[in-house]
Amino acid sequence: MFVLSSGSRTQAFESLSVEGNPRTMSNNLLSHLRYYFNFIVSRIKGRIVKLNRLKVVSFKPEGISKGNVLISYNLDPFLAKSTETICNKHTQNWENVEMVKVFLELGYCVDVMTFFNDVFVPDKHYSIVIDTRHNLERLAPLLNRDCIRILYADTAHIIFHNAAECNRLYALQQRKGISLCNRRFELPNKGIEHADCAILLGNEFTINTFMYARKPIYRVPISTTQTHPFPEEKDFAACSKRFLWLGSASLVHKGLDLVLEAFAEMPDYHLTVCGPVNKEPDFEKAFFKELYHTDNIYTHGWIDVSSPEFINVANSCLGIIYPSCSEGGGGCVIVCMHAGLIPIVTYEASVDVKNDYGVVLKEASVRAIKQEIQKVSSLPPEELKAMARRSWEFVRTNHTRENYAREYRNVMREIIANFGKKTEVSTQQSEPQISMVGSEPLVKSLCD
Repeated sequence: MFVLSSGSRTQAFESLSVEGNPRTMSNNLLSHLRYYFNFIVSRIKGRIVKLNRLKVVSFKPEGISKGNVLISYNLDPFLAKSTETICNKHTQNWENVEMVKVFLELGYCVDVMTFFNDVFVPDKHYSIVIDTRHNLERLAPLLNRDCIRILYADTAHIIFHNAAECNRLYALQQRKGISLCNRRFELPNKGIEHADCAILLGNEFTINTFMYARKPIYRVPISTTQTHPFPEEKDFAACSKRFLWLGSASLVHKGLDLVLEAFAEMPDYHLTVCGPVNKEPDFEKAFFKELYHTDNIYTHGWIDVSSPEFINVANSCLGIIYPSCSEGGGGCVIVCMHAGLIPIVTYEASVDVKNDYGVVLKEASVRAIKQEIQKVSSLPPEELKAMARRSWEFVRTNHTRENYAREYRNVMREIIANFGKKTEVSTQQSEPQISMVGSEPLVKSLCD
């Protein structure tokens, strides 16, 4: 026997036998060599990821700097070979780049690190620190007292987020007699409690999960990875009973189980599923019949929303059905609305939806999904087209890169004006202030 050590982990492997069939010996040797090769490659990849987590990328503005800004968020767009390509994969990549651009335009030097970096220690005076998870709490004792501390929340508060997913898993267990793994649980953070204020991408739902901290909250509507022309030639009569579910990881969290059960009971209505179903084998096994052996349900799998294939799928469907239990901005819904789809969502999807261009489900249930799908599908084709156009117009106005850049710049100027002369953190609690952008009805509902 020989021993292969790696850090604190030690794995033992039996020595290879030299007796027996030569072909078997050869296969065994190749199998072991393949295992060792994959093991070494995985360790190298792990080390690269770990090293990247420790990196800090710095930028300087033209002319004299007003001060330093630290952004603890995402390093991927700054380390990628093609920034443009990675920015088209997820909104957070482009938004992170835009955040840096805004601060450079405002005259600040900018340091960027991943929020996974848990060893960084500031060695300079920071005018502003922005973090999205745990670093605000960790760095709080190390920052200068006049530093403006901002939580950049791209999700609902993690305690709500975890509880919501747990409730969905429990409801599924009671409904179907199966227990599935959680996929999006995170260690709760106290970022909002250590921040002077917060910037959120979501709407009233997301905001309300942070209101307990009584901190000023500024909303900057989430951007999008893609925009598309309105599908003028779409046949709304032909697609009136066809719907799309599109989402990323954590299928129960995003309500795919409910959608599958609903459409399995509606054979006259068609569902296309676009998402990483094969990445969650326990879910795939539990819903194998609905996913692969139900005539009115087609499981496409993951799809590139920048591809012509996605446009073809969107043009064959009337709406996006997305009964998520907790979101920070509903990016999947936004990109589908940009493709001319009518949104049918839960309140927790964190997308502003009005009755004249979509539906907010009264509850996240199979019954409610069936009712709303049937109700929307029964509308005349000309009314469906008008709804789809209003959906498209809404996101073209509120959820684009241009709008995000403009509103993020305005919000940062407002925050700097409000907190720029901060000398110490007040211990007295005050009424929370809400600054919303692009959502007048939301401001009214929170201020009434």
